[in-house]
Amino acid sequence: MGDFAFWGSVVVFLITYAVIISEKIHRMVVAMTGGLAMLLLGFLSQETAVRDDIDFNTLGLLIGMMILVTITRRSGIFEAVAVWAAALTKGEPLRLLALLSFITALASALLDNVTTVLLIVPVTLTLTDKLKVNPVPYLTSEIVASNIGGTATLIGDPPNIMIGSAAGLSFNDFLIHLAPVAFLILLATVVLLLLIYRKDLQADEESRKALLELNFKDEIKDWKLLYKSVAVLGLTIAGFALHGVLQLESATIALVGAMALMLLSGEEPEDILLHVEWPTIFFFTGLFVLVGGLKATGVIGKLASWSLTLTQGNVLETSLLILWVSAIASAFIDNIPFVATMIPLLQEMGQLSGLNLEPAWWALALGACLGGNGTLIGASANVIVAGIAEKNGIPLSFRQYMLIAFPLMVVSIIISHIYLYWRYF
Repeated sequence: MGDFAFWGSVVVFLITYAVIISEKIHRMVVAMTGGLAMLLLGFLSQETAVRDDIDFNTLGLLIGMMILVTITRRSGIFEAVAVWAAALTKGEPLRLLALLSFITALASALLDNVTTVLLIVPVTLTLTDKLKVNPVPYLTSEIVASNIGGTATLIGDPPNIMIGSAAGLSFNDFLIHLAPVAFLILLATVVLLLLIYRKDLQADEESRKALLELNFKDEIKDWKLLYKSVAVLGLTIAGFALHGVLQLESATIALVGAMALMLLSGEEPEDILLHVEWPTIFFFTGLFVLVGGLKATGVIGKLASWSLTLTQGNVLETSLLILWVSAIASAFIDNIPFVATMIPLLQEMGQLSGLNLEPAWWALALGACLGGNGTLIGASANVIVAGIAEKNGIPLSFRQYMLIAFPLMVVSIIISHIYLYWRYF
């Protein structure tokens, strides 16, 4: 059963991934079918999948934030912020793309990238609708910026939380070691995005003037709901920042915030729950089980082990190899289980060799977080944005995204490669 399970799980994963890329069938249906195939073929038990592989913290966080954003949106705050951003950039589409990218990156570093895109995408869609420009370049830029910003801090991306805990690295450690290179990568990426989209983003003068004539205060529909929403959202964000002190998971904090706002707003639960991106939630569930099958049959472990043994203990070669392997793997496989497998192997290597493997930890963080930009399913934020775009009738295809984002991801890893070599060796 060993070889059959190993290669069988690889075949199931590759077929599932190929169908997702083809976009002939909805990605949620494909991911759930692939995950169920892992269970039906015995590569993974349902008990193990539920206990070890389905990340209920991620799912709870997503549902809680979707509810919060849905209710908050009804106050008109996102339309008001959109009008303010337009005024700041004088309605110039390229300036607006740069501003939204920087805002997204900063918010992702201070909050987390999933919460950030849930907040920023409604603003973006409002702006692009009023300017009558294609929203896809903005959504693509925000996905990429959210993952770059999330790389900079301990709380910005789940892999960083896992690495920080395992290696005993603090919030300040991440700021000192990763924030500088994340900022350089963001600058380079925004410049490249502006070059890529410079001919595609042109707003007609009439739409631009009409947008600039708007007053952001006039966009607020319900001031009472706005005050309640901002207060609850602020407390929820503070909860995320203090989750270590509170000893509460982010899903618990998000769901408490969601229920608090439901109580304060008096909104009908059925109406609010209709706006939760359920296809996205089930897509993640299927993906967690699918990757859990690879983990259970030893595929991910084999890849991680090969990465460590290939360099025969050389810290420089090991770190740079981990950077590239993590980046490529995280583009095509969810980065959370990959990082979970790499952590014990890195710890064991450090104990056996007695070497200082701190550069390897930073390489793992950079590769896993930045690699998520490579494809539309490489990170949680990517899938969330794709789901919202689809719900609004905006075609953000797997191939269309990958053609732009994968080369940008490679550029970010090249910059990281140079940075690691220069700083630690």
